[in-house]
Amino acid sequence: MTTDTTTEAPRFLDVGTGEALRRIAYRRLDGHTPSVLWLGGYRSDMRGSKAEALAELCAQRGLGFCRFDYSGHGESGGRFEDGTISRWTEEAMAVARTVTNGPLVIAGSSMGAWIALRLIADLRAAGSGARVRGLLLLAPAPDFTERLIEPRLTDEHRAALERDGLVSQPSDYGGTDIFTRELIEDGRRNRVMEGVIETGCSIHIIQGMMDADVPYSHALDLVSHLPADGVILTLIRDGDHRLSRPQDLDRMKRAIIDLMEGAG
Repeated sequence: MTTDTTTEAPRFLDVGTGEALRRIAYRRLDGHTPSVLWLGGYRSDMRGSKAEALAELCAQRGLGFCRFDYSGHGESGGRFEDGTISRWTEEAMAVARTVTNGPLVIAGSSMGAWIALRLIADLRAAGSGARVRGLLLLAPAPDFTERLIEPRLTDEHRAALERDGLVSQPSDYGGTDIFTRELIEDGRRNRVMEGVIETGCSIHIIQGMMDADVPYSHALDLVSHLPADGVILTLIRDGDHRLSRPQDLDRMKRAIIDLMEGAG
């Protein structure tokens, strides 16, 4: 019997100390393992359509599910401008260690895919890598600061980064995208697409070929860094970056089910 806590008020986990202390909001669904851990994307929150669809799927199947908001996102504390890949990975590790138990299948969307790969590397370094039994990457954007953002910066953007420490521009999804100098510099220290990325688990990547933010060539490049065994790449000819249409959500659910069944 599962207890559905995903629609209730969030619970909170303190991460960091001193001036770096921030309250991380999370929601958890108790159930069978492997549990699913959701890692959202840049400027997204845990109430997005993909996270909601996975929460519903896990509730129906009696599976554990956990999602949270990075600092500066959604219902969590902290300033967005203070966010870095290192900082958000630290929060993902705190949630994985404190809130979840047992085996995991990790689902990461866009920037969340980068966080997922960094999280797995940290878990493996700590001797806990065997907890991760499967990995679903949706429109994955590892190393996006260096590979996707920096090449698009104009001279004006670079001057603003040097002068103000950040650059902002209107987002196609509403609001404003903010990229700080620290995010970009920290991104260089957290690159994963440098050699073979060892995960120790099966991987399924779903990528839209009409993605204007993360070109599908980036997913093909990522595959070249992953071990030859156990990697499935699904290209959706008319899929965009959000992958939130009903048919995209169904595809995501089938991929999670396959990974869960393969996890044993």
